[in-house]
Amino acid sequence: MSFLPGTASLIEEIDKKLLVVLRDSRTLIGYLRSIDQFANLVLQQTIERIYVGDKFGDIPRGIFIVRGENVVLLGEIDPELESMTKLTKVNIDEILMLQEKERQERLDAEEFKKRALKERGLTIPQSDPIPEEYY
Repeated sequence: MSFLPGTASLIEEIDKKLLVVLRDSRTLIGYLRSIDQFANLVLQQTIERIYVGDKFGDIPRGIFIVRGENVVLLGEIDPELESMTKLTKVNIDEILMLQEKERQERLDAEEFKKRALKERGLTIPQSDPIPEEYY
């Protein structure tokens, strides 16, 4: 096995099952079919995996094109280790409901912190909220 610099090293991953974590924190799993010099990826038989606590759900996405600048982490999946997970697989509707509940709890906790700090005369610098389409 020889070392290839930069995105050329991904050539060895063609036709393998990969996990890709994106900048917006989504997790994709699919077979790498193509790459280019910018590390843009084409994934086939892609699923989007959503984790909430000790549960996960898979949403089929089909062929997925990922712009290289959005990739945070990329790695090959070992089928033997994948089957040994201690997580519970649930259906799409249930995982989406759990994800929304988790998001609402996070927003409520953030609002509680803001109120508590405001009561003490402190403020949190405003940041841009995460757009709804990322949930």
